[in-house]
Amino acid sequence: MTFDFDEPVDRRGTHSSKWDGMEKRTGVGAPDAIAMWVADMDFKAPPAVLEAVREEAERGVYGYYNADGSWQEAMSGWLKRRHGYEPDPEHIIPVPGVVPGLGLILQAFSEPDDEVVVFSPAYHGFNSIITANGRRIHNQPLINEQGRYRMDFEGLASSLSPRARIVFFCSPHNPGGRVWTREEIRELAEFCEANDLLLVSDEIHQDLVFTGNKHLVTEAVAPEFAHRIITCTAATKTFNLAGAHYGGVIIPDDAMREKFRKVVNRSGLASLPLFSMVLTEAAHRHGDAWLDALLPYLETNRDLLAERIAKGIPGSRPMHLEATYLGWVDFSGTGLDQEAVLDRIGNRARIGASTGAQFGPGGENWVRFNFATQRKLLVEALDRLDEAFSDLARG
Repeated sequence: MTFDFDEPVDRRGTHSSKWDGMEKRTGVGAPDAIAMWVADMDFKAPPAVLEAVREEAERGVYGYYNADGSWQEAMSGWLKRRHGYEPDPEHIIPVPGVVPGLGLILQAFSEPDDEVVVFSPAYHGFNSIITANGRRIHNQPLINEQGRYRMDFEGLASSLSPRARIVFFCSPHNPGGRVWTREEIRELAEFCEANDLLLVSDEIHQDLVFTGNKHLVTEAVAPEFAHRIITCTAATKTFNLAGAHYGGVIIPDDAMREKFRKVVNRSGLASLPLFSMVLTEAAHRHGDAWLDALLPYLETNRDLLAERIAKGIPGSRPMHLEATYLGWVDFSGTGLDQEAVLDRIGNRARIGASTGAQFGPGGENWVRFNFATQRKLLVEALDRLDEAFSDLARG
């Protein structure tokens, strides 16, 4: 089966946060503005997902979903096929998205004013859910070593507070696109064991890994520390199903899992949404061929974006992405302050992108660009960026 990722999909007027909410969220409201901010794709979901939704819709009766375990079995099977990791389906607890899952984890395993370690710059959802739950953020800066982030364990050891309880670990990393090595993951797990920290591994980007790199599931790399590891994942990022808002929290430790389940039940989340479960299960059972076709398309887009920006905007430095469809570009070498950079991107190029500052310390001079779109539209966006910064190229 072939998949046409060049097929135009007009998402305006479809309740799309990415397109219809662009002006509110980015300040870019031109009629021809291009959305490159929030992390969802402009491609249709896999045919198997569309068919599953049609079949369910055509039944015409949308009663309560029967949680018989098939959804968890599908997720476990996917993880085994794609990553060599086969969690017990009984260890997977459905939650309304990874970020809500993180909030439930905070409520189950920490107290107000406890600290949560975040390797910054990091996915901004970490910071928002931590503060919303009355916990404190311990930002531990990543080290940018020749265009590649690494964790600073010495710095973390020297700055760690007695109030630290949890580490939020983004693997693969958003926004830096790092695929962490076995050695790095083990060192982090050993650090958490030595300092009695719960290691929460957000692996929602695990399937979006490019040639020459391999995602390693944290628990699989450090199974002897499974008693302090929680894995969060979902089909939603992989298959462009963000609107389904459902994922899984994987907890191998029995006592921890029971404690977490009580928080889920107390929050009124034990009943599951029919369509979200049906379409995400279909993706995990039947989405392999679609993903295998998508990844080379995204990889070409990644290379095109990095090459064009580096060539067209003197002083810009795109980080080489090992994973994710989110280009991460350092503009500090352009000689422009961040306000001027954002003005050119938003007002001259008419592109809604994500400002680096929202990802915390270390992101101030950066901008994130979502390149998971049709190549024709990506080329148009890159042409606009060339024009917006053309005076720099002329010297």
